[in-house]
Amino acid sequence: MKTAIWLYLFMFVAFFDLHAQYPILSPFAISLGAAPSFIGLILGVYSITHLPGNLLAGYGVDKYGSKRFIVFSLIVAGIVLLVQSRVTDPWQLLYIRSISGFVLAFLSPACLSMLAKIAKDKVQQSKLMAGNGFVHTMASVLSPAAGAYLVAKLGFVQSFTLLGWILIITGVLAIFGVKEKQYTESAAELFPQVHGAPSIPQETDSENETLNRAIPWLFFGIPLALSCSQGILFFELPLMKEASGSILTSGILFSLVSLGALVTLSMLFINRISAFLRTSMGSLALALIFFGMSVNWPIPLHVSLFLIGMAKGVIYPAIASLLASLSSAQRYGRIFSFLSISYSIGAFIGPIVAGHLRSHTSPFFMAFLCLMLALSLLPLKTFKTVQA
Repeated sequence: MKTAIWLYLFMFVAFFDLHAQYPILSPFAISLGAAPSFIGLILGVYSITHLPGNLLAGYGVDKYGSKRFIVFSLIVAGIVLLVQSRVTDPWQLLYIRSISGFVLAFLSPACLSMLAKIAKDKVQQSKLMAGNGFVHTMASVLSPAAGAYLVAKLGFVQSFTLLGWILIITGVLAIFGVKEKQYTESAAELFPQVHGAPSIPQETDSENETLNRAIPWLFFGIPLALSCSQGILFFELPLMKEASGSILTSGILFSLVSLGALVTLSMLFINRISAFLRTSMGSLALALIFFGMSVNWPIPLHVSLFLIGMAKGVIYPAIASLLASLSSAQRYGRIFSFLSISYSIGAFIGPIVAGHLRSHTSPFFMAFLCLMLALSLLPLKTFKTVQA
């Protein structure tokens, strides 16, 4: 569990630094003379450059292990932030953000792969993934306010410098805090059903073949649709009349989503329910909430956002647990990199679709359609066969 705590620390720091920049980047880009359309490109390029990084991370983690990628990602991302504090032109900021997206793409697959390997059974694996979701949510709750406070007190240059040094120091700590070989070996012994190391050698090939074929490509439509719907929400929420009054009101509404996620992430008994059932039912519930918002149902906006957060708190750790339980340890890096790629594509598509079509239809109805399409394409028979 000591390794899990270290991994949670690394991910919290990385997500904290990332989310702390959300209220900073747009004003910082404006101070450099960037036009509004260019600011959208600066924000979106982070997700695009995640894709090649995720691909490289998947195969690299499987071949070389997680530790070196965790250290690399944290330290280099910190250095990039130090450089970012010195940019004087919007194009320079665009280049720096693209590098940052590529570098940090290695962190999540590496950490998730190691979390999956140190679990002793499927229940503990679900709890570790829920812990990852809890850490991510806590960072998203605390960091935007912290980022705005830092800028108010220190200014842009000092804020980026401080965040950069925090990442570098955390990366140095990762060199001494992660003992990868010990946990990988013990995990293979304690949890053979997941890690592809059965006690009967003759069954190794057949079990690994089953695991490697267990995840249909259409399943990744769920995380893509989930991220796309979240991107639509993040685009539309500040433009709604309930949030347009002030930035503070908009920030509170965003926090309600994270607080809702914290509620379900704290319900550890949920981890005993099938990960596939949590993924599918949670996605269906989220789709219905978006549909209700699109037709102006009588439930208040702040309650709807809290329910969205609760659904996300169920879905995100369930997706990670399901992928880990249906994969062998030798493929964790690739599987979680594909998951990150799905999230990145959805995060890029969502705001663009909402921006172009919001004058014709409700963006929340588009989020509903994305989730329902992904659910309708989900190959239920495959998952039932695998679980049986």
